[in-house]
Amino acid sequence: MKFNILLLLPILFFSCSKNKSANPVNKNDDSAKIYFDRYKTNQFSNKPNNELNLKNSFEILKSQKNDLNTRKLLSDVVVEFYKNNDKEKLDQSSKLLLQLSSDSHDTLNLGMAYRSRGNFYYKIQKPDSSYYFYRKAEKIYNKSNDKLNYANILMNIGIIQYSIGDYLGAELSLNKAHSIFKETNAYNQIYGSLDQLGLVSTELKEYDKAIFYFKKALEAIVNLPIKEDKVYYTTVCKNNIGYLYLKSKGYEKGAYYFEDALKNKLIINDDPLLYSNLIDNLAYCKLNFDNPSNNLSSLFFEALEIRKKLKNPTAVVGSYIHISECFYKQNDINQAIKYSLLALTEAKNSKVPLNIVLALKQSSIVDKRKAFHYTEEYIRINDSLQVAERKSKDRFARIRFETDEIIQSNTQLEERNRNLLYFFVISGILLGFLFIIRTQRAKTRELVLKQAQQKANEDIYNLMIAQQTVIDESRAAEKKRIARELHDGVLGRMFGARLNLDSLNTSSDDDSVQKRFNYLSELKNIEQDLREISHDLNREKSVLINNFVSIVNNLLEEQKASFEANVTSTMDESIKWDKIHNTIKINLYRILQEGLQNINKYAKAKNINVEIKGDSEKVYLIIEDDGLGFEVNKKSKGIGLQNMISRTEECHGLFDIKSEKGKGTNIVIAIPYENNKITTVSE
Repeated sequence: MKFNILLLLPILFFSCSKNKSANPVNKNDDSAKIYFDRYKTNQFSNKPNNELNLKNSFEILKSQKNDLNTRKLLSDVVVEFYKNNDKEKLDQSSKLLLQLSSDSHDTLNLGMAYRSRGNFYYKIQKPDSSYYFYRKAEKIYNKSNDKLNYANILMNIGIIQYSIGDYLGAELSLNKAHSIFKETNAYNQIYGSLDQLGLVSTELKEYDKAIFYFKKALEAIVNLPIKEDKVYYTTVCKNNIGYLYLKSKGYEKGAYYFEDALKNKLIINDDPLLYSNLIDNLAYCKLNFDNPSNNLSSLFFEALEIRKKLKNPTAVVGSYIHISECFYKQNDINQAIKYSLLALTEAKNSKVPLNIVLALKQSSIVDKRKAFHYTEEYIRINDSLQVAERKSKDRFARIRFETDEIIQSNTQLEERNRNLLYFFVISGILLGFLFIIRTQRAKTRELVLKQAQQKANEDIYNLMIAQQTVIDESRAAEKKRIARELHDGVLGRMFGARLNLDSLNTSSDDDSVQKRFNYLSELKNIEQDLREISHDLNREKSVLINNFVSIVNNLLEEQKASFEANVTSTMDESIKWDKIHNTIKINLYRILQEGLQNINKYAKAKNINVEIKGDSEKVYLIIEDDGLGFEVNKKSKGIGLQNMISRTEECHGLFDIKSEKGKGTNIVIAIPYENNKITTVSE
């Protein structure tokens, strides 16, 4: 029966290699550091009072700022709580270290935090959680190439795998750890890994290999630097060798090693659990090869009392079962049944399936009347335990040793997969390049076509402007000719007629006077009408001089007719367009056209406002919409927007765009008069 309990985790934890920080301790850390130093100084004095120093240090650390010195000191405090077996404080301190290290991305202390959480869950017998945190610590130490800590975590993982029955996985983890320990001359860990490998081989029933590992472990103890460690670990190793012989039914040899280990009288105080294992295993060996009537029950009961005090349910169940076996061999069936029932009750309270299975097995042996009931329950739980064990092994990613042929096959497979990966990667890169080249060529062709189209549009617009200019000039000249004709011809003759009629005023008859008066009034009216017509013809509006405004209005009318957005426009009538070069007008027209196209394509605006105004120095074009908008700083500028900017720069103007998502877009273009050639149109 497997009731030998061995904890190697303290060895591993104490040997953790840590980088010491050279930074001075901040003033805020003084009190916590003072308490911790006081604890270390008085470590071997009054234990309860001294542990209060450690707890005070931790309480102060809770409220301190998260810096490197705080995390380093907290890491040291966590180690001491582990050594003191203070599970509650170990839980609290390791959680805090994990939180602080995660928040500050402190990889070194994060590895220690994961490791501390794994140790805590191991202490409270939750191997799943313990294994989970050890694996997280393993990744950190492996990535940072911290060999010693990486090997320590592998050893911890091996112990967890051993505890759940994944012996092959445990052997693999421990062998990897042992190889690293040998490279670094870590003698404590060399001993620990060899001793644990011996236990694993014992469970695998590879007893010769187990003896080999245990003897190597005893040899490694010689190199330990501390005498007390040598004595203690020699006792542990002899206990494990005795357990090996107990498992292989070499009870006499087992008893020899247990008795030899018990020569260390200090073990009862140094490690009560190990002492209880030694006396319980010694009594069990003697029970199986010596006279069962000998008084062995005293050793069993002594071990039971120690295990009860330590509150170790698995060990207590083992004691009850061994006591039941002892009474059964002495033919005291009632006592045997009594202790088998106590074992079964304790096992059920512990909720550990393996304990229940072992207790049921013992009960079925000693209680013949209920043997069928116990056996039936034993089979049911044992079957479920096997299923759970298989699932547990799957969770812990059980790794089997592979033969040289399998390793070679895997190597070839990996190489083939690697070659395939290279092929696909290179092919993907080439295809990507080809796609990019084709895309760029297509974009270049599209850009060239757009530029050619824009050039053609500008040429057409220039022709339209030139043609309109000729028409306007002809119209203006004709109007001026008519004005001159009216002024110099008709108006002159009318003026002469008025003078002639005026000379007739010498006639004094009433009829002549009345007629002359009527004619004179009529001639004056005609003269005034002709003068007004002449002046109106000479004051031609700028719209008739240059048709830019009408072209813009046509564009806005087309926008209103073709799209749903409501368009409002304002045109400053004080702008003297005849003083502005055609290049500016062309660019303003194209910018407005491009702006409206962008709104129609992307903005989904309900309202558009266009304003053209001017002052003594500049002409302004403002385009506003209440559409979707966009983030100006993040969005790459498309060809249309680039063209608007380049046209503005061509006219030495300023281009400003403001937009927010959901708040529309505002574009302002300001173009100066002075920086451009001005064409003067004669009136």
